[in-house]
Formats: sequence, C-alpha cells, structure tokens
Amino acid sequence: MNAFLSSKLFEEALALFPGGVNSPVRAFGAVGGTPPFIAKAQGPKIWDVDGNEYIDYVGSWGPAILGHAHPKVVAAVQKATANGFSFGAPTELESRLGSMVRDIFPSMEKLRFVNSGTEATMSAIRLARGATARDKIIKFEGCYHGHADFLLVKAGSGAATFGNPSSAGVPKDFAKHTLVATYNDLDSVQKLLDANKNEIACIIVEPVAGNMGCVPPKPGFLQGLKDLCQNHGALLIFDEVMTGFRVALGGAQELYNIKPDITCLGKIVGGGLPVGAYGGRKELMDQISPLGKIYQAGTLSGNPLAMTAGIETLKILVQKEVYKKLNETSAQLTSGIQEIVKTKKRKAKIGAVGSMWTLFFDNGEEFKRFFHAALEKGIYLPPSQFESAFVSLAHQNKEIDHTLSVFEAIL
Repeated sequence: MNAFLSSKLFEEALALFPGGVNSPVRAFGAVGGTPPFIAKAQGPKIWDVDGNEYIDYVGSWGPAILGHAHPKVVAAVQKATANGFSFGAPTELESRLGSMVRDIFPSMEKLRFVNSGTEATMSAIRLARGATARDKIIKFEGCYHGHADFLLVKAGSGAATFGNPSSAGVPKDFAKHTLVATYNDLDSVQKLLDANKNEIACIIVEPVAGNMGCVPPKPGFLQGLKDLCQNHGALLIFDEVMTGFRVALGGAQELYNIKPDITCLGKIVGGGLPVGAYGGRKELMDQISPLGKIYQAGTLSGNPLAMTAGIETLKILVQKEVYKKLNETSAQLTSGIQEIVKTKKRKAKIGAVGSMWTLFFDNGEEFKRFFHAALEKGIYLPPSQFESAFVSLAHQNKEIDHTLSVFEAIL
C-alpha cells in the first residue's frame, strides 16, 4: 500500500492541528501508523490521496447509511446550494424534515434541530434540568455523549460516588453533578438514585452502546431504566445519535419498544451533513425558548443544505424492504466473521445490532495487528477497538465476500 502523499500531508497537518487532526480518533493513536488522507468516497468505498481503494466500514462514523455520495442526495444538495447556504431564518425545509422525523419517532412530539450530536445531548440535559428543577444526572461508564464538560466524566471510586473529570480543563465542580453507573447493571443505577433522592434530573444512555464498541442492552435493562425514572421523578434520555435510523428506522426505541422522555438524534438525520436534533413530549419542549425559560440557540441550526440532505436520505430509508436488505447484508458479514473466529479458534467475539458491529479482541496489540493487516488489504475499519463499525445499503455481496476472504486470511 502506497502512503507517500498521506505521510507528507500528515506531517503538514501536525504543524497546523493538535495531533494533526480535527477529531482525536483520526490520528490513529490507538493503532499507530499514519492515517490515510481520504480524497473521495462513493458507495461502499473510499479512496485516499495515494490512490489506495478501501471497502469502508466507518461510513463517516455512521451517517453514510446509504453509502457515500448517493446520487439522489448529491443532486438535491447541489440544487439547494444555488439558493444559498444558510439564512439564519426559518425555511420550509425545516418543517418538512421535522415532520418526517416526528412520524418516524412518535416520542418526539416536538423537536429542535441543532448542528451536532454534542449540541443535541447537552441541550437535552439542560432541558431535563430545567423541567425537573434538579441538577444531578446519571450517565454510564463507556457511553459517550459528546464533549460537553459535564459529560466528560468517568466513574468515581464507589458505586454511589460522584464522577471524576475524564479530561483536563473540566472543573471538578462541573463533574460533581454527574453520577456514573455501569451499563447493563440496574442495581448500580438503583444505588445512585437511592443515595440521591429527589436530586436526579435525568438518566442519559446510549440504548445500544456504540462508543465502547457495539454492546447491546441486556433484556430488561432499558425497560428497567424507564421504570426507575418514573419511580424517582427523573427523565429518561435516549442518546440515539448513533442508533437513530440505524438499528431500525425508528431507532432503538422502536427496536426495543421503549418510549424515552427525550430523544437525541444526529448522524443519519443530516444525510452526512452536520445535523443533530432533540425532542420529546410537547409539554417538555415548550419549556424551551422562545416559549419557555430554557435557552438554546444556533445560527446554523436547520440550515437548508443539511435539511435537504436529511430529507432525501429519509425518503429512501422509509421505502419498503430497506431495513430487511440492510440487516440481511449485515448479518451475512457478522455471521461470516463469527464462523471464521470459531473455525480458527481465535480469542475474539463479535457484538452486533442491526448494521452496527464490532469485533472485540482480548488485547489491544492483537487488534492493532488485525487493523493494519485489514487496512493493507483494502478494508477500512474504525482505528479503535472501542468504536462501532457500520454496514451501508451500498455494501453488496461482492464487498461482503471480499471482506470475509480478507478476514479469513488475516485472523
């Protein structure tokens, strides 16, 4: 694999950006080596500046559910650009996409568009705090909800302790209102609620964890969270930034038949452009400015290019048989990987829900070896053991068969 130009560009980038990148995982810190600089993407594939071709299972970290540069989305966005990029004023496009989202996610009786998943989660938590007049929140170790100060928190020293900042620059006073429980462990949540009676505004959770690799919820876990919230007067927030439109059309809440109080969306809802959204019951959302006293704003929120990309993407996703095909393709890949692992008696296991998947290894060094061996043979995977990979509608039998043949050779 030729990497001359990528290496040169990375050297230049190191002088411009911290670590040479604009988002940490892109620096290949967990796997080592030089990241390929991507020049273009189409369908299930990407090409780097050195001309190397890859079957892509990152998919821009989730939003490329149709595959890259879907012609209908590209054409619609190109047409929209001729009318201007952003107005800072209402457009019909916002209402069109909003109506589509509400039809797909009935729990979101009203919603607001923002520009990222981080904005969605931080705004949802502000809403929960304002609506309940409580300060403390519960999150789960290993679940990532964006880089807001009060969400960059890791577990404390005991089950009922306050969390500790997991990043420099986060004041301990911010972190003290964030309590950290164990994912898939209802007892850990119960202990925190009991130790902080009438103080918890909300529980926020990735209903299918995607930021510690793909980890499904245990049977009864999500319903248990819903019940605990109802019993303690707290709100349940589903962070479906990754799972929304991904594990099912209506996200994890459709898949597991759980209705959260507030939902956060991102990734796919913008069709690959920067968009997020949060929403919930009408009486909750009407507490947001300009109707209520909970403030949140954004100049680029609901911009016409992002709304157009989202509309065109959802128009395709609501078509009959789309998710049947996507899930069949994904199952073909994951069951094939599982069979290879079993046959070769490797110490690895696969976690998967719908078109999200992760191959877990017992140690980081083994993952590094596997990652680079796959990259060398034209398979682009997330450069971290603790990130979910994604299958798109553009992946066909030939891409899946080739991927499995590569994994057969390198596992």
